Amino acid sequence: MTDPASAGIPPEEAAARAAESLKAVAEGTGHLLRTVADLGPDALGGPSALPGWTRGHVLAHLSRNADSLVNLLETARTGVDVPQYASPEAREQGIRDGAGRPLDEQLADLRRSSERLAAAAESLPDTAWTVPLRHRTGYVFPAYDVPWKRLMEVEYHHVDLDAGYTPAHWPESFASAELARLAARLDGAEGLPGVALTAEDTGTRARIGEPAGPELAVEGPVRALTAWLSGRSDGDGLQVHRAGVLLPDPRTVLPQLPPLN
Repeated sequence: MTDPASAGIPPEEAAARAAESLKAVAEGTGHLLRTVADLGPDALGGPSALPGWTRGHVLAHLSRNADSLVNLLETARTGVDVPQYASPEAREQGIRDGAGRPLDEQLADLRRSSERLAAAAESLPDTAWTVPLRHRTGYVFPAYDVPWKRLMEVEYHHVDLDAGYTPAHWPESFASAELARLAARLDGAEGLPGVALTAEDTGTRARIGEPAGPELAVEGPVRALTAWLSGRSDGDGLQVHRAGVLLPDPRTVLPQLPPLN
């Protein structure tokens, strides 16, 4: 997993892609830290938007995820395979153990783990950004995707905190890139009716579901489309047409999306 040529792009381009994503990570992390700092002392025990998780679980996961990505960057830097997590059980235990901590400990942990990740990224030479790495679920991806994976964690789970940050706050560049990524993963999905997607504010068009159709045409702001595709919305802010007819409530007609693991 350490052949620099296997990722398919020059090291300089890989490093530039990583640097662009790292800027977005720094901005998103700053917003996240401010949200957490403004929480009340009892807020972390309250439910998040994720079933079965409190806000404390979300924050513990974010901190441990940063450390897991440091492990992957260490693999890229040294060529020695360091697993993202020691085991699936260790990952879950880390979240459980950290969930109940008081706000000041959670905030400090989130800040320090984010700083460790930023420092690990800063130490990588250009060639290391092309090294293929293994995700905890088994698939292989290039190191220059690590910063974007962290950005996904920060932006999606910031919404999941249910603390005032919503998909409407996502940077347009993030929402647009995620719309394309999520639509590509769902394009051709078996059992999912064909849906044509149009982002009215950016002009982006995509489709999901089986090749036949599309049965539905869904339009709305890019952030609203991405929120629905990512499971952060039930279709709020979207318009749905079938055979050219506007349907009254998108939430009653939009298909159930398969999980994106």
